[in-house]
Amino acid sequence: MKQELIEFLCRKSFKYTKDPSFKLASGKMSNFYVNCKPTILNPRGMFLTGHLVFELIQDLEIDGVGGLTFGADPIAVATSFVSELKKKPVNAFSIRKDQKDHGIIKWLEGDIKKNGKVVILEDVITTGGSTIKAIERARSEGLEIVRVVSLVDRQEGGVENVMEYVEDVRAVVTRDELINEWKKR
Repeated sequence: MKQELIEFLCRKSFKYTKDPSFKLASGKMSNFYVNCKPTILNPRGMFLTGHLVFELIQDLEIDGVGGLTFGADPIAVATSFVSELKKKPVNAFSIRKDQKDHGIIKWLEGDIKKNGKVVILEDVITTGGSTIKAIERARSEGLEIVRVVSLVDRQEGGVENVMEYVEDVRAVVTRDELINEWKKR
């Protein structure tokens, strides 16, 4: 399944050039770009992602999976769906980019209770900034983060930055795996 996801990401989500021509959220220029949305919003990509992320969390006793909207949302939903199929149900949740300013003021949406144990999900970790933001917001809502899982690790120090907040950080796929597959093509 992992090899199929790598191939899928290379077809749908991975761009590579010899010269840095992609501007990242950090402002840095890069010679490759990963936009996971075409993969994680595709039925087969969602299937693969949900199963592979579930494999990385099935050893945990947790209440939920989620992260910063929008990148983590399809991953959380796919993983939650697979968790039910595997008879180890885990709720999905979403962390807002902007705090809700009406009704019940909160960062999170989903069926997650205070003191719940959760896994923070990310589509791509580069510097770890958005992942750290998700961790901080989840903690401010009273959640305990037991692991972080990213679909893709760009291998640019983000995992190490996130590990300053949560010790257990894993990635389904790495930049090197994507580049190796891209070179085969």
